[in-house]
Amino acid sequence: MVGVKPLAGMNILVTRPTHQADFLADGIRAIGGNPMLFPVLEITDVKDFGPLVALINRLHEFDLAIFVSPNAVNKAMCLINKHGVLPPNLSLVTVGKGSADALRQFGVSEVISPAERFDSEALLEMEVLQHVTGKRIVIFRGNGGRQLLGNTLIQRGAVVEYAECYYRGKPNIDATPLLTSWSQGKINAVIITSSEGLHNLFDIIGQLGQQLIKLTPVFTTHERIAQTAKNLGLEKVVKTAATGDKGLLQGLQDYFQVARHSV
Repeated sequence: MVGVKPLAGMNILVTRPTHQADFLADGIRAIGGNPMLFPVLEITDVKDFGPLVALINRLHEFDLAIFVSPNAVNKAMCLINKHGVLPPNLSLVTVGKGSADALRQFGVSEVISPAERFDSEALLEMEVLQHVTGKRIVIFRGNGGRQLLGNTLIQRGAVVEYAECYYRGKPNIDATPLLTSWSQGKINAVIITSSEGLHNLFDIIGQLGQQLIKLTPVFTTHERIAQTAKNLGLEKVVKTAATGDKGLLQGLQDYFQVARHSV
């Protein structure tokens, strides 16, 4: 039908943390959809800033600083600006484009990050991390997380320290209204942006929700997350061709335009 927006009448479940969902939600509205915000990750401050501040005070000892997420950038850079300045000889590296953009918002012009495939594997393929014997590297991240990046750099001869600058947790959220809508066929797609978030969602929605999500299109930009979804038994996993929020929005448009034409 002429003039109908790609997501007209579609309710899209957005599971990203609330403070990071605005661009995606606005993009969904712009193409006719209704974003339903249901954050499955909660980002909070670490309980004790002492170890983080102590590390920041000796940033001059490091050769590279790696930021694994925009949250890591925002939490760490606020403290770095408060307690000192970035050492001029410290190379700043990010896993993804979002983190690089976040650093630029703090006035950092030179950022090293992969051109595509924004994950630890892609970062480890870059020349800057190939020959790191004797290099001192700090990784700014949340609590826990994947060990691949740090372990691989240690195997390559680097001296690695972790700086935990925020806490990721599962929010205490009532899923009853969501499950009611879902059971009535009012959830048309789900956006997942982390494997941890997907596992949290599974816990939050329980057995009924797990049956519903298995029959609902689930969109992600990362192959690793897509594989996690398939391992959990999800039947309609859509790995978008492009990355980031723009990739998710384009993937949603493409999927539902095809679905409409096939009806």
